[in-house]
Amino acid sequence: MIIAPSLLAANYARLGKDTERISRSGADWLHLDIMDGHFVPNLSFGPSVVKTLRPLTKLFFDVHLMCARPEILLEPFCEAGADQITVHVELGEPVVTQLLWKIKSLGLKAGLAVNPPTAIALMQPHLEQLDLLLVMTVNPGFGGQSFIHETLPKIQQAAEWRRTRQLGYRIEVDGGINPATAAECASAGADTFVSGTALLSRPNLAAAVRRMRQAALKARGDQLPGRRVIPELNMV
Repeated sequence: MIIAPSLLAANYARLGKDTERISRSGADWLHLDIMDGHFVPNLSFGPSVVKTLRPLTKLFFDVHLMCARPEILLEPFCEAGADQITVHVELGEPVVTQLLWKIKSLGLKAGLAVNPPTAIALMQPHLEQLDLLLVMTVNPGFGGQSFIHETLPKIQQAAEWRRTRQLGYRIEVDGGINPATAAECASAGADTFVSGTALLSRPNLAAAVRRMRQAALKARGDQLPGRRVIPELNMV
């Protein structure tokens, strides 16, 4: 199970210190939410911030581009130190295929995200290209939102595709993730958990990371083989 604290929930006056704190916590990845004010109604930070943080940690940099024109950002984030870049299926074709190809050509891992209102079926043509499939469990743009339970069937469907097609992508969830919702997502098939407020608001971040990992592992351990996929609900 991979735990990926989100820098979106950090104190922007001390991003370097919070990056070092995350690095010492036992977390696996650092999740970097990049927002442009167009694709989502918020702004965050750009490649220069990521480049500044890169020397402070050896954590895997998981860059999530919530941007209307991600094609102009791929090379800058690669040069800044990204290990993986995720784009959104909502950008449509042929843009998504071209973006995934470009990310791979830069030597990075490629992810594809789907928002809560979007049908997960749109992911199917791209599954073979993916290192990561991100199911957004809130509507993207702001931290601290409540988990949308209706997204759980998407996680189950992504896990079913992975199993039946014998693929190797990770299933990541992002939004409203705390130990309880991480357990729900792990039971549905997720193995990578992005969490901002639920982790970074805790005085003992290492204990919070440990608690989330244990909750996810316990839920996955309790999962019975051959779990039935719940039909997708209200996600057309």
